[in-house]
Amino acid sequence: MSKILIIEDEISIAELQRDYLEINGFEVDMEHEGKKGLSKALQGDYDLIILDLMLPDMNGFDICKEIRKVIDIPVFMVTARTEEIDIIRGLGLGANDYLKKPFSMSEFVARVKAHLDRYYAMKKNDKTEKDRLQIRELVIDRSSRMVYVNEQAIPFRVKEFDLLSYMASYPGRTFTKDELFETIWGMDSISDNATVTVHIGKIRDKLARFSANADYIETVWGIGYRFNA
Repeated sequence: MSKILIIEDEISIAELQRDYLEINGFEVDMEHEGKKGLSKALQGDYDLIILDLMLPDMNGFDICKEIRKVIDIPVFMVTARTEEIDIIRGLGLGANDYLKKPFSMSEFVARVKAHLDRYYAMKKNDKTEKDRLQIRELVIDRSSRMVYVNEQAIPFRVKEFDLLSYMASYPGRTFTKDELFETIWGMDSISDNATVTVHIGKIRDKLARFSANADYIETVWGIGYRFNA
């Protein structure tokens, strides 16, 4: 059974969402304060989070940002705010979808189901891949989403890990920035391929702290990047 967390300060709305989700076979927890919701999201084993933007003690943007540092499950934002900049900001911070209040509960449930279906399909594909890659002193463990260099664990954020893991799966292949961006962030993401350059830089810096020969990612001038085995 899929487990969903609702972070919503309007109790009547949260209870309505919970009731419709439970009728459709989901297990649901609720939190009505932002900080408590964030703590529960990071500690609980959830498949999807429904997040209101306007919370009394911590806004949904900051909650989404903190969630994305640690876990990569679907985050579904709901809010009464209608400004386009809020939608762009929410999606840019890693939200998977955005629904404006008031909304149809049937549409709400349908979108939740659609995001869970995509999430489970991605998890299934991940399991079919090799769980552990070792390239010289670098080890990438996909099952635990951990990276090690010379047996020392290095913390990687979600997209940094995804980018490194993807490139390491195809050593010697040259990727364009556009190709990497579309694969890791998706074609509909609110950003541009400069994001790839920033993340490559962060990956290189982290690897260099633990390895004297951290030449894993090579810049192919005028084209993009290549992972060296």
